[in-house]
Amino acid sequence: MPLLRTAMYSKGVQLYLAPTVDDRDVWLSTMRTIALEGRCFVISACQFMRSSAYPSDHPAHHRGDADKVLIRGGSCVISPLGKVLLEPVFNEECVRVVECDMDEIVKGKFDLDVVGHYSRPDIFQLYVNEKEQAAVTSEP
Repeated sequence: MPLLRTAMYSKGVQLYLAPTVDDRDVWLSTMRTIALEGRCFVISACQFMRSSAYPSDHPAHHRGDADKVLIRGGSCVISPLGKVLLEPVFNEECVRVVECDMDEIVKGKFDLDVVGHYSRPDIFQLYVNEKEQAAVTSEP
């Protein structure tokens, strides 16, 4: 959702969290694009799940192959300049920790700030309605 990202960039997002079940190889390049575009850290947590996580009577439970990987993981962390700080790990469950040097954000915005000195408000503008909205409205 590029317009949502633009709104977040304008608020100065520093840690862009991207939880997902998207375990495709192209996901890493998408996360790198967001980090470069927003000059923010991107932390993507991708689920890992085996067939055995489901009850034996559930359609996702593969009888005879409880170790079958259904969602292969692939969490990653990207720096504001697109460097992969944590490479995706696939086909196994893991927990990892990374330190983010927040000064990298400031350094990155010197050459590109999509809502700052690189923006063109004379040509492009995004209007965001942040008023509270009701999910359901009823008329008499």
